[in-house]
Amino acid sequence: MRSQKKHLVREFKTMTIMVGIYCSDHHGSRNDVLCVDCQQFLDYAEVRLDKCPYGDEKPTCSNCPIHCYKPAQKEQATEIMRYAGPRMMLRHPILAIAHKLDGFRKVGHPRELKREDRLNSKDKQ
Repeated sequence: MRSQKKHLVREFKTMTIMVGIYCSDHHGSRNDVLCVDCQQFLDYAEVRLDKCPYGDEKPTCSNCPIHCYKPAQKEQATEIMRYAGPRMMLRHPILAIAHKLDGFRKVGHPRELKREDRLNSKDKQ
């Protein structure tokens, strides 16, 4: 992952583990080697995280006002998270708790934030 921001790195690690759990149980992958479909999805998710306009302040996808995944990938993400999410508590409890806490993060739409930034910088002049 190109971004070295702590929160985004953790988010990608969580996604990687969740995809691994799902792929292992549904597609029989072993030794941390994903099937082609799951690897393509994970690559797509990494690109979307790198391009997230929120940066390190990114909310969880379910709380985000922007839906940056294409419909097919969004459906795939939902399926993976519904399956792997409950299993994360047993296999990676710290990441699962951190992801749950991230779910409380609230943000506005990036256009609104940019507008507020413009207004604030105008007021300072």
